[in-house]
Amino acid sequence: IEVESKPGRGTTFTMYLPRSDGEQPSPRRKVSTTEDTEAEGCVLVVEDNPQVGRFAEQVLADLGFDTRRAWTAAEALSLLESGEHFDVMFSDIVMPGQSGIDLAREVRKRWPDLPVVLTTGYSDALMMHRELDFPILHKPYSLEALSGVLAKALRS
Repeated sequence: IEVESKPGRGTTFTMYLPRSDGEQPSPRRKVSTTEDTEAEGCVLVVEDNPQVGRFAEQVLADLGFDTRRAWTAAEALSLLESGEHFDVMFSDIVMPGQSGIDLAREVRKRWPDLPVVLTTGYSDALMMHRELDFPILHKPYSLEALSGVLAKALRS
């Protein structure tokens, strides 16, 4: 990365990236997770923050999962009610409207076989709900941490 700055004129950032060989990755592939299992299937990602949602979808794709995105709990419930198949739901806890915790409880009632993993960057959200019976991944998370919690949720 090169940075050039001129007072009163602005700043230019130049980023140099490696060349691509032009090969496109397959849209769905199996990869080994940290739990020595192969990841595949579809994850319902429930996240209201655009950047965090894109990051989650990219990391899940890197692990070999297909994803569908819902921006709100209501949208997630609508996708589930449509009959579309999901192997796991990965939801933020703090969202406008219905919280991820309330969504997880509703999903457990209506689709008890669907594993749910929650995530949050707010420790106070966790402190208010210590009795949660859902795996929780703390933001920021790594590919390895996400892989491990999903493998465990899918096995249970």
